[in-house]
Amino acid sequence: MPQDPLSSTFAALADPTRRAILARLALGETSVMELAKPFDMSLPAISKHLKVLEHAGLISRGREAQWRPCRIAPVAFREVDGWLGNFRRFWDESFNRLDGLLEEMKAEEAAKVTAKASPRKKSKVRVTKEKQRGRTRG
Repeated sequence: MPQDPLSSTFAALADPTRRAILARLALGETSVMELAKPFDMSLPAISKHLKVLEHAGLISRGREAQWRPCRIAPVAFREVDGWLGNFRRFWDESFNRLDGLLEEMKAEEAAKVTAKASPRKKSKVRVTKEKQRGRTRG
């Protein structure tokens, strides 16, 4: 049964070697030989990873004489970004609601602190005014 494009893309991204290859290709196009250098695997193994990435639409490969450059193909990334965009909006809205709730809680706490501190200030002010008028008992 054929997979939908998004499933192929996520399956390709599931492998750390393929993600490392994509990270290198994000710097610019390069050859298969250059892509294989940091990995402890054969060229055929790297080629298999490249085929998976190409099948998923994440890379494209060209041909210039003997050189076969690989480059990022942005279409599949746009599809993934679009799919993830729904979740991004959900989390943004959730965090905005949480920020609002935290601000309300801080305001309530500040009001409580102010309310507790206010009677003390009034009594101190009253005592001070009484002292100033010479009405102190004592």
